[in-house]
Amino acid sequence: MAGYDVTVGKDLLPGLLSGQDGLAKLIESILNQILEAQVVESLNANKYERNVERAGYRNGYRMRQLYTRVGPITLQVPQTRDGTFSTDIFQRYQRSEQAFVLALMEMVVNGVSTRKVSHITEELCGVSFSKSTVSSLCAGLDVRVRAFNERRLDCQTYPFILVDALFFKSRNEDRVVSRAALTISGVRADGVREILGIQIGDTESFATWDETFRWLKGRGLQGVMFVISDQHSGLKEAAHKHFQGASWQRCQVHLMRNILGSCSMRYRSEVAFATKLVLQAPDMKEARRRLDEFVERFQKTAPKAVACLEDGFEDAMAVMILPEKYRKRLRTTNMQERLNEEIRRRERVIRIFPNDESALRMFGALLAEQNEVWQSRRYLDMDQFNEWLMEGSETGGPNIVAMKAG
Repeated sequence: MAGYDVTVGKDLLPGLLSGQDGLAKLIESILNQILEAQVVESLNANKYERNVERAGYRNGYRMRQLYTRVGPITLQVPQTRDGTFSTDIFQRYQRSEQAFVLALMEMVVNGVSTRKVSHITEELCGVSFSKSTVSSLCAGLDVRVRAFNERRLDCQTYPFILVDALFFKSRNEDRVVSRAALTISGVRADGVREILGIQIGDTESFATWDETFRWLKGRGLQGVMFVISDQHSGLKEAAHKHFQGASWQRCQVHLMRNILGSCSMRYRSEVAFATKLVLQAPDMKEARRRLDEFVERFQKTAPKAVACLEDGFEDAMAVMILPEKYRKRLRTTNMQERLNEEIRRRERVIRIFPNDESALRMFGALLAEQNEVWQSRRYLDMDQFNEWLMEGSETGGPNIVAMKAG
């Protein structure tokens, strides 16, 4: 990424201390300077500069407005005669920002917001919005979110998928109901992470996950070897139905929480330390030995914790079949949890969405933006994994047949 030198004019400095308007002017100035630097870089020449390496000519500016959380910003987008200059400022920034603003706008327009929400909307956007403005902005954003959430997946294989859900409140006619946002990410065969999509459902039942996995497979999802998740109701059954031959890895962090919730405070620190020893064992033989020690030690003092660990042990240790370098990142749903936390940061401001479409629009826009960030580098080096697969195929162990599961 190119680095740009940005200057702050003296006329902007007093406004920075006067409130939000000063910050909006500062951001506007910075973004306009970046646009100027980008067009200079694209043309290989400054304004009025003549040189043999010049790649084109300017053709004035067009004004473009962004609605941001510090107020409306007017950008002067440089134009070139051949129309080849483009900037990623709008694509990279506006989607999730616009979705966030739209969710607040809808609350006001639909008459379901409080005075406080109305005040927040005007503070964030700097202007009030009509129904026609909302409809116009929604139409453009919905197309982009739908294109991301319905794109084909059959050009890649996804050995590992991570699934999770978060709950939010949405208005259904005159009632406020709890809804589940099911998010699914995958690690491709080339080691790059990808957000596969999001679905809105009533609960985390078998029927909901069954429909979600069918939707993913209908878009071409293939090659799944591991499904990593918490012990969601119905999820394990749906995963086994749609990804036959794949293993289910139960998130060890969630299992730890369940175990600690099953014992008294008096023994909690001891149980936590002993559980970590079991889950972080270097191999299955040692893990089972440590499990036996755990059972013997806490059978009388924390019997429910013992039962919880014994019940979840095999599923939580499914990752042990993989080469050691892959276990740390695939033994938990931490990657997916961090993604959902980014969604939650926005959701907390909205609190109650006017409808499911508004939630899907905001969540989908944020996920689409994050997915672009993920494409810049590999999450896992898959060379050793591919060697392990080939060795397994030659010895009759886990092999490429599992890559075709589902």
